[in-house]
Amino acid sequence: MMKLNDMVWVDHEPGDPPIETDTDWAAVEALTDEEIHAAALADPDAQPLPLGSDEEMAKLGLIHIPNVKKLRERLGLTQEAFAAAYRIPIGTLRDWEQCRKRPDAPARAYLTVIARNPEAVAGFLSEAA
Repeated sequence: MMKLNDMVWVDHEPGDPPIETDTDWAAVEALTDEEIHAAALADPDAQPLPLGSDEEMAKLGLIHIPNVKKLRERLGLTQEAFAAAYRIPIGTLRDWEQCRKRPDAPARAYLTVIARNPEAVAGFLSEAA
């Protein structure tokens, strides 16, 4: 196992000649996708990300799931008023708040915009009516 004291810092800028190593690049280039995948799985530091549910991805910090209830309460709106102001079906809003369903990617983006500037979003929507 390499220790920090055994490491050497190499300052390499774009355009510099390649660093000399003992890597057999021809052998690397000849690897199949399956061989590369098997090698990655064998390396504990190169495990694939578990791209499963939104909850799993949120735990990894890969996505942000907004807390819709807290957003609505911060704005001082009832479920009905929030749903009407931002044109979200009341059933969908209730499902999100009660964690029966999670907002999909476009809904998360929309909720993020509402959280950042709720007055502007409500204003744009009222103008479009």
